[in-house]
Amino acid sequence: MNLDVGQLSAVGRLKNGSILVGGVGSGKSRTGLTYFFTKECKGSICINQKGSYSPMKEPKDLYIITTAKKRDEKEWERELAPFCLYPIDEAEIKIVIDSWQNLPKYINVMNSFFIFDEQRLVSYGKWTKTFLRISKNNHWIMLSATPADKWEDLAPVFIANGFYKNITEFRARHIQYKRFSKFPQVERYINTGRLIALRENVYIDLPYQNERVQHHEYIYADYDKDTYKFISKNRYDPFLEEPLENISQLAYLLRKVVNSDSSRLNELSKLMDIYPRLIVFYNFDYELDELRLLAENRKITRAEWNGHLHQPVPETATWIYLVQYTAGAEAWNCITTNAIVFFSQNYSYKTMIQAAGRIDRRNSPFTDLYYYHIISRAPIDMAILRALKNKKKFNERSFFS
Repeated sequence: MNLDVGQLSAVGRLKNGSILVGGVGSGKSRTGLTYFFTKECKGSICINQKGSYSPMKEPKDLYIITTAKKRDEKEWERELAPFCLYPIDEAEIKIVIDSWQNLPKYINVMNSFFIFDEQRLVSYGKWTKTFLRISKNNHWIMLSATPADKWEDLAPVFIANGFYKNITEFRARHIQYKRFSKFPQVERYINTGRLIALRENVYIDLPYQNERVQHHEYIYADYDKDTYKFISKNRYDPFLEEPLENISQLAYLLRKVVNSDSSRLNELSKLMDIYPRLIVFYNFDYELDELRLLAENRKITRAEWNGHLHQPVPETATWIYLVQYTAGAEAWNCITTNAIVFFSQNYSYKTMIQAAGRIDRRNSPFTDLYYYHIISRAPIDMAILRALKNKKKFNERSFFS
């Protein structure tokens, strides 16, 4: 079993109810399983050349809740193999690997151990309520590279640890809402000293000696300033010749003016001359149409990961891999290129970090990794960039208010 000093240290500090926080590719899965095997089940990770190991003295059933892609591609099975653990019927313990979408199926499980792979409890909905039920009857840990965008994201974990009785108590003690708002809007968090202390209690940082260096470069493309100003001032769609009904439509249209400019494709084309294999992240279908056309015109192999296609990374000498942020920002890896282009920005800092991690892997042969952010100097692009640099999620309503 190959664990470095940082991973072994994290195993020693982990406890029931912890969040193991480590960068993408830092070995969180292996570390979490080592904790389960050695601390929860009182086994040994020493495996001799014959493949035998010190068995668990207090075995527990294991439930791993992960992304659908990791489940389907059996990533966790590969992580389990060094522990001689396999999700088969005749195994010593029951091992279930399933997606977050199926979490309610396990609401009545008791006296088992859960590993929650990535933080998905960002609102007080069905998953959160199920998680709280599960946490009462089982031990658990969570693995995450980016566990929270705001304090309220950590409320379910704090409640599960017994720091608060319920979400009502958490909100009463820590959230001050805007007055006279049509819907609840957080104005500020209060008593944050306690929140910081609780976060330190549950966060277990996974030290990671990353030998690779990320280089982020920002390339400025042009945009149609006159059209942008007209839409922004008049709240009117000049293409469909109709007024815009809400802020979401306004933001979408302004971003379309920015992201559709031909200069953006020209900048990408220059990068394709430099890198024979390139991953390109995008947001919208209209971007995908232009990216497909560019690949076709250049007669280069193209593959896609989005809501419609789930194609693997090509294996040819030259290729372009088009990935939609929401569909493919996590749960796949690539070590055959060292370059990613963010054709447009995503609103979420967490999503951007996950996307960047697709090539930042322990087994990558590259030392230097290059990330190219194609942006414009349009107000909305600049506002999104500021939010991301501050490790925040861009808020449309705040920008236009």
